Amino acid sequence: MSAELDALLEAWTLDANGIKPLFQTLYQFLREQNHVALEYRVRPGVSHSLRARHSAQKERSLFVLVDIIDDDPEARWLSICFYADLVTDPEGRGDVVPGGLMGEDACCFDVDDAGNGMAEYMQSRLAEACAAAAGG
Repeated sequence: MSAELDALLEAWTLDANGIKPLFQTLYQFLREQNHVALEYRVRPGVSHSLRARHSAQKERSLFVLVDIIDDDPEARWLSICFYADLVTDPEGRGDVVPGGLMGEDACCFDVDDAGNGMAEYMQSRLAEACAAAAGG
């Protein structure tokens, strides 16, 4: 995908909370989805953003934003944001953020611990948002 993303993953060695494997799982899941394009953007010292867009989307440039928050490289965490109308949160793990994603309401998950079934829960949210985005 990106030499910059590959370099980040290679250099990311301090990870007491298991965030790197969680990110890699979500990244791989998105790569395997049909008709999904990924974009990678870096804001040095702030975040590494992975943006996923379904080819059927006409109005929006993405359906999920997976940010590796990099303000402390020894304690990175993920901020995973979806448009609120594309995803549900049956376990209430996220937060509704008015205007939080490209000016629209968002459902965002701040993940600083990869335990408690977070990988499976987030993959379900990704699949749900991808399917909703495929509808247009």
